[in-house]
Amino acid sequence: MSGRTHARSRPERTCLGCRERAAKTELLRIVAIKDECVPDPRGTLPGRGAYVHPVLVCLDQADRRRSFTRALRAPGALDTKALRRHVEQMTVAQQATQ
Repeated sequence: MSGRTHARSRPERTCLGCRERAAKTELLRIVAIKDECVPDPRGTLPGRGAYVHPVLVCLDQADRRRSFTRALRAPGALDTKALRRHVEQMTVAQQATQ
């Protein structure tokens, strides 16, 4: 045997809010389009992406630290209203299924 394990590795990313590493599938990808943060749940939009847990706590922390502007290398402040709306809808949908 070569000593290598055959378990597949999972891509990991760091949440902008809580700064914890998590599997890429557990995080929500965010892309800057013009001057707005847009959620990219499928991960197919072009451009630089940043990741955050899809919960309001992490979103608020990242917004307060201005992490989106830095991570996405935006020239100015980014609007997070669409992102907040998407996360709130995800939270409501998760609570309805439980």
